[in-house]
Amino acid sequence: MNYRSKLQALEPNVDFLMSLYLHESMTVETIIEAKRAGITGVKSYPAGVTTNSSSGVMDYAFYYPIFKQMEQEDMVLNLHGECPSKGDVTIWNAESEFLPILATLSQKFPRLRICLEHLTTAEAVETVKNLGERVAATISAHHLHLIVDDWAGDPMNYCKPVAKTSADRTALLRAASSGNPKFFFGSDSAPHPITSKNGKGKTAAGVFTQPYATQLVIEALETAVEIGILKEDDITLDKINGFMSRDGRAFYGLEKSSNARIELIKGTERIIDTLQNGDGSLQVVPFRRGEKTRTLTWLP
Repeated sequence: MNYRSKLQALEPNVDFLMSLYLHESMTVETIIEAKRAGITGVKSYPAGVTTNSSSGVMDYAFYYPIFKQMEQEDMVLNLHGECPSKGDVTIWNAESEFLPILATLSQKFPRLRICLEHLTTAEAVETVKNLGERVAATISAHHLHLIVDDWAGDPMNYCKPVAKTSADRTALLRAASSGNPKFFFGSDSAPHPITSKNGKGKTAAGVFTQPYATQLVIEALETAVEIGILKEDDITLDKINGFMSRDGRAFYGLEKSSNARIELIKGTERIIDTLQNGDGSLQVVPFRRGEKTRTLTWLP
């Protein structure tokens, strides 16, 4: 929790929710202690599926005692929902191959809050809809924009899970604008240095959206209306509020918000090309660099 204190010192107005990394060294006692310390949940990465996941999960059944204790403590299990590439499993179908595992976890631990993070397929959307009320999913801003063609030729758009087809993106847009509280925003923003995105070796998986995340969601929905995927009536302030704030807070059992408000002014700002430290030795490229976007202002 020392890390949380450091974050809180940087931004006292943000309530940071802390998670543990699901690891084979974890015990039931770890979960009990974590709950007492104020830890919100546990994040699971299947081994090797994304950046910094080499110590991830090989066998979910091994962790059933952990999940049972989490269920009793009313903690959240956050899932990176992909299977490792092996045999016929590739980055293209890794999410689909994981969905039976999600269904099994939901059936065995029906009171465990489970969040399938940054889902990318129509199949995953339907699976989450059909599972119990304690299963939810996050949708990222970049996955509301991207399809496979966008990352295949641009390493800055490469992330895990990879963006899929236009039909899958349509399913995400419809889920985000549906008003269904099972689906809410999760940024999955990853500020990898530019050298790890287009340098030597494997490309780091992740897209940096955080400075413009709200604008990116609004603009994805707006574009969906323009091209006929959504109707104007589908995009209401109440639904946007639910997707961006209210429904996620409810899933995590947080108290009501501070009622802080923002104002978005269309087309008055450009997304910067790079963020960098003082001497320029570290540079990060934001998603949709150089494009026009809305200006976001916090209202008093």
